Amino acid sequence: MNKNRAGRRRFSFTGFLKLTRFPNLLIIALTQYFTVIFLVGHPEDWLFKLFDLQLFLLSSSTLLIAAAGYVINDYYDIKIDYVNKPDRVVVGKLVNRRIVLASHGILNFVGIAIGFYLSFAVGLLSFGAGFLLWIYSNRLKREPFIGNLVIALLTAFSIVVVAVYYQRNEVLVLNYAVFAFSINLVREIIKDMEDIRGDMRFGSRTLPIVWGLRKTKYFLFGLILVFVFVLFYLSHGLGNHILNVFFILLIIPIAYLIYLLAKADTQKRFHQLSTYCKLLMLAGISSMIFF
Repeated sequence: MNKNRAGRRRFSFTGFLKLTRFPNLLIIALTQYFTVIFLVGHPEDWLFKLFDLQLFLLSSSTLLIAAAGYVINDYYDIKIDYVNKPDRVVVGKLVNRRIVLASHGILNFVGIAIGFYLSFAVGLLSFGAGFLLWIYSNRLKREPFIGNLVIALLTAFSIVVVAVYYQRNEVLVLNYAVFAFSINLVREIIKDMEDIRGDMRFGSRTLPIVWGLRKTKYFLFGLILVFVFVLFYLSHGLGNHILNVFFILLIIPIAYLIYLLAKADTQKRFHQLSTYCKLLMLAGISSMIFF
């Protein structure tokens, strides 16, 4: 009986940080602060922006909603995670399931409330993001492509919401939002290739399951080429030479990504590809300092 009570009260702070993907949240915060300091504002005002209350609240709103999304995703994915990554399961082992559900509700509510406090437009975007993250985890994740599309759009949301709130240099910010969307859409499909064993066992219908790994790879090759073309087109339209140089230099790591993708055939290789995409995203964020 005491054991059951202990199980119901189980909570590990370290486990909760894992559940909310704390390193990913840091990347989101870094992205938003870099966007405001280097793209929206003036770099010489970086100290002022670093301690700006409005930016802190905007970033907090985004991070709380993202954390809520990670939490509910792990809640619904517990059975699949026991197959794909049993050593990394948190729900039910380090954090009680009821606490997980309650955390999702609280994080979402506070994040959306802060969004509406900042502006009605930011509040609406925040509400939409929170709702999409819930429906993604509950239903869309197990459907081919649409789940990947939703997560990629929500990744771009963390940049778009900055443009909506500050309403300056929107076109330049849009370029980075498209870049974030592109890299993350590719990464989400690669993650489905990595998780194919558990997804198949529990009836998910992701692209690798519906099409097979080979066809999914061909689709990714085409997708990457389309994204490269779109990014070049957008950057050329801005007439910004620094941005043009960045996207030209991007061809080398993108070509290497295609090479690695063509060779990948194990869960470990697909996991390495997923990490590589995250590094590309970080490289993209870092390029903001040149503006």
